[in-house]
Amino acid sequence: MKLVVVTGCLGFIGSYVTERLLKEGFKVLGVDKVTYAANKSLIGEYSRNKNFTFLKEDICELRYLPDCDYVINIAAESHVGNSIIDDTEFIKSNLTGVQNLLQLIKLKPKNIGISPILFHFSTDEVYGDVAKGNLDEDSLLNPSNPYAALKAAADILIKSWHRTFGIDYILIRPVNNYGNNQYPEKLVPLTVKSLQRGKKIILHDNGSPVRTWLHAEDTADAVFKIINSGVKNEIFNISSEYEQKNIDTVKKIIDTYFEKDDINYDDFLDFSYNREGQDVRYGVDCEKIKKIGWSAEKKFDSEIIKIVKHYKGKFIW
Repeated sequence: MKLVVVTGCLGFIGSYVTERLLKEGFKVLGVDKVTYAANKSLIGEYSRNKNFTFLKEDICELRYLPDCDYVINIAAESHVGNSIIDDTEFIKSNLTGVQNLLQLIKLKPKNIGISPILFHFSTDEVYGDVAKGNLDEDSLLNPSNPYAALKAAADILIKSWHRTFGIDYILIRPVNNYGNNQYPEKLVPLTVKSLQRGKKIILHDNGSPVRTWLHAEDTADAVFKIINSGVKNEIFNISSEYEQKNIDTVKKIIDTYFEKDDINYDDFLDFSYNREGQDVRYGVDCEKIKKIGWSAEKKFDSEIIKIVKHYKGKFIW
């Protein structure tokens, strides 16, 4: 039986990872400080599983780690726009919090057992944008915004602690995740919420930025496959390799929301905003993770129909 600490267990991706690991019979200690984006209803849902224990705590304030095999760190401030407005909380959660987890792992008594592996969620944004082609795990880190820069800093910090202190790690860099129960500050649920409210959808830079879309279930499957493979001290890009312009993503959501094709999109779109430091396209190579038996299974065009229906029926403040 594997013992796993999952930080950010009430967040979007954290919930998918927690559910998958519980399904596989792992014992999970879920840690979450319960921010505005947390899905609080999950506490009761998880707690019905005898293998789950919840701890309300900020990873920056955590003072103890129980014996475990992995610390899966998904806790983070993740909204790029918020990091541009004020990156103070991003520095705390995305860098100081990681340093605290490293310190806690380092201080685990060696006479009790092997120290846990830090399984850290990074992002494809650490590479910065690329007009064409894909970047592999050895590519230069060249982040364009405060959120991505702090993720890159955490990646470098983890690798330095491995070299200096022998801390074992896994770094994963997934592309844009989508799925049910994502807080409506991200593109897919925000688009549906804007349609519910009769508000125009603000598309940055005329909707031209390109993003690759990965279902959170596929991300959770990648975590499980990596743990099962037994690899450590490796970096993995995780991508569905399905990319499209943001305007095309939004048009598909609008079509699905109204269940018709003859739509004048101009009635629903606002192109007045340009984001500072906008990345035109992310592109990552994921051949490395395919070698351990993982590939994305969810198809965006079929999944988005179910996801839009889910958000239409569930208003989130």
